[in-house]
Amino acid sequence: MAVEIRITDLVKSFGAVRAVDQVTLTIAPGELFFLLGPSGCGKTTLLRAVAGFHQPDAGSIAFGEREVTALPPHQRGTGMVFQSYALWPHMTVAENVAFGLKVRGLSRSATARRVTEALERVHMADRAQARPNQLSGGQQQRVALARALVIEPHCLLLDEPLSNLDAKLRLEMRAEIRRICKEAGLTALYVTHDQKEALSIADRLAVMRDGRLEQVGAPREVYTRPATAFVAGFIGEANFLPGRIAEHAGGRVQVETDAGRIETLSAGGSAAKGDRVTLCIRPEATRIGLGVGQANVLAGVVRQTVYLGEVTQHEIALDVRKGAEPLTLRALDLGTAPSGAVAVGQRVQCVLPVEHVVVL
Repeated sequence: MAVEIRITDLVKSFGAVRAVDQVTLTIAPGELFFLLGPSGCGKTTLLRAVAGFHQPDAGSIAFGEREVTALPPHQRGTGMVFQSYALWPHMTVAENVAFGLKVRGLSRSATARRVTEALERVHMADRAQARPNQLSGGQQQRVALARALVIEPHCLLLDEPLSNLDAKLRLEMRAEIRRICKEAGLTALYVTHDQKEALSIADRLAVMRDGRLEQVGAPREVYTRPATAFVAGFIGEANFLPGRIAEHAGGRVQVETDAGRIETLSAGGSAAKGDRVTLCIRPEATRIGLGVGQANVLAGVVRQTVYLGEVTQHEIALDVRKGAEPLTLRALDLGTAPSGAVAVGQRVQCVLPVEHVVVL
């Protein structure tokens, strides 16, 4: 049965380093929730505190109405999937999956039934008698998932489970993990530093920085409306233009930048006329065009163009002061796309659609 996870004012320090700093977070029953951030941001420490491997210095953790802050890991009802799989090489697949049930004293018949069900759920029933060294990385990760699921946990905790797999296997396992979690009706807390992994399968995610939550929301919301420059730069790529608010009225904002006046739909927060802000726009939302009769048209020279398969990436040196960062844009390239004709040294106009410009 899926449970709500409530984390309240959690603090965990290691010496002088505060790895988790006053984190408050609620994860809904059955939700697939991601903790995302760079190395050292505190995401794994937070996960391990929820698992019971780290005792917090302050704050509380509850599963539903049950306070679990002081409980040891084996009394919390969590299933853990590690980055390294952590399978015993001398045991068969079935024996690895059954281990947690044997520790809990289940009968042989009940253990056999639940092991079969868990292996069927991860599509590994036909390899029940194989040894871990006879399996691919993806298959080993499926076994690790089955071992976590077989104990029928209240929630599933995953610590960068796909980081040891190659790119193709990671893509396959993303969909599989989401399917398994949803079919089992589990609340899942998943740690990763892979932005695409989080964006593709999370119900909601939190971006962490220096032990704190920088932004929490649905993947599309966090990507298209980042709350800070850090979030914008960490989740995907972004262009940044510093400026000052010149006008703020009627639901539209005019920002004066070195490249010209830029219009956007909302400044968000408490930004007011005269405030210094940073504009953010994604490379794929920026386009090369004539810009006739449009707002937010910036002139510049193509400094670099790189073919990336499905898209072509261009770097545009805008007509601004020396030393300014170039504008990066990506255009879909199907072999006959007009963007393919853009050449280095060519003068172009870049259009920044009003609805895609975010004020930070």
